[in-house]
Amino acid sequence: MTERTTRRPAEAGAASFPSPAADPQGFHEALSWFNRRRLAARAPHDGWEAELEAEQAARLAEGSWIEAERRAVESRAKSAPSNCSDFVAWFEELKASGPGQGDPLFPWLAETATREEMRWFLQQEVAGEAGFDDLVAMTQVKMPPQPKMELANNYWDEMGRGNIKGMHGPMLDALALTLDLKPSIEGTVWESLALANTMVAFATSRRYAWHAVGALGVVELTAPGRSKLVAQGLKRLGLSNRERLYFDLHAVLDVKHSEDWNREVLRPLVAEDPARARWIAEGALMRLSCGARCFARYRRELWGAVRLAAE
Repeated sequence: MTERTTRRPAEAGAASFPSPAADPQGFHEALSWFNRRRLAARAPHDGWEAELEAEQAARLAEGSWIEAERRAVESRAKSAPSNCSDFVAWFEELKASGPGQGDPLFPWLAETATREEMRWFLQQEVAGEAGFDDLVAMTQVKMPPQPKMELANNYWDEMGRGNIKGMHGPMLDALALTLDLKPSIEGTVWESLALANTMVAFATSRRYAWHAVGALGVVELTAPGRSKLVAQGLKRLGLSNRERLYFDLHAVLDVKHSEDWNREVLRPLVAEDPARARWIAEGALMRLSCGARCFARYRRELWGAVRLAAE
């Protein structure tokens, strides 16, 4: 795997954000540090005015990035039908034809990857994890009642339905501890950071509320197959049922989550306002495109130039 250069954390909202085109690693590290700081629970402090000024610069940089990503999927998103039944069918078809689907990385993880290769992959994934539970919680704000109820049900599942041992986030944390993963912003490839930064932008900016719905929904739609293959790889490498529970659980539970999301969230939102179809489609395609970039980068790092040239 490529050696990474450690970068100093950027000040939250610094106006000197690197260009995402010229220095995507620097840009997404800076944006990741900003997101970590702004989402953290903190006490009041005297520097809040300067912090808000810095935040404006960071949010402008974030917005410019998201708008560039929107332009990249605009054409395909415009093709999404605005009739609610047709839109749900279009959305569900992304499982087969969406960016990154069927990537050869995951059968390789299931059948071939060594423990160290699996550790590297999971370290990237853990470091780029934006927290699905928190994203759902932020997305549901001011949603219409029926979609809001389904987002609440989804969140409650993420929370283990009130049982702390069933919370999904700590399951992933436990796997990271078992494998001695050391996730860090500086040790994570920019593609993984960009995925998390995109999801946070959607959930924290209400102008992207419908994008968040599409992005979260397409995760539920497409994650089960990948989770199943990762779980198979972990089992092959000797991890116990308890240690690989996070991936075993999502290989099954997210199938139902996707069905419920499409019926209780997508259908009523588009039926109420067909114009939302395009924004939901953009969010889904942007999330899938972020994932596809990650998978391609992971393969380059894990397989190396020689093997890729032979593919």
